[in-house]
Amino acid sequence: VQLQASGGGLVQAGGSLRLSCAASGLTFSLYAMGWFRQAPGKERESVAAINWSGDSTYYEDSLKGRFTIARDDAKNTVYLQMNSLKPEDTAVYYCAAYLARYSGRLPSRSDEYKYWGQGTLVTVSS
Repeated sequence: VQLQASGGGLVQAGGSLRLSCAASGLTFSLYAMGWFRQAPGKERESVAAINWSGDSTYYEDSLKGRFTIARDDAKNTVYLQMNSLKPEDTAVYYCAAYLARYSGRLPSRSDEYKYWGQGTLVTVSS
């Protein structure tokens, strides 16, 4: 199984980025997908998650309205659209896969996710 995250980079405050995570080696439609982030010196935190069918999402409260998660099962890819970025959004962003087997669960705890991508760095300058 491989999760390949991409799309990170340097952006000015107020800008936007779209992260992608391409999955391979798994039956993508069986998995809920999540995005997490880890800022320097801080613990990894949940950002967003989307269920296996794409009709239910979860967002960290402080990110609602700025971030949008979506999935394209034809491409085995999950996306994170990030708008109105702030310097405090600077972090390494990780995608992760949770074996949902058609359940509606959207775990926010990182230890519930089975597979992880390598991370992509997002830097927001002020």
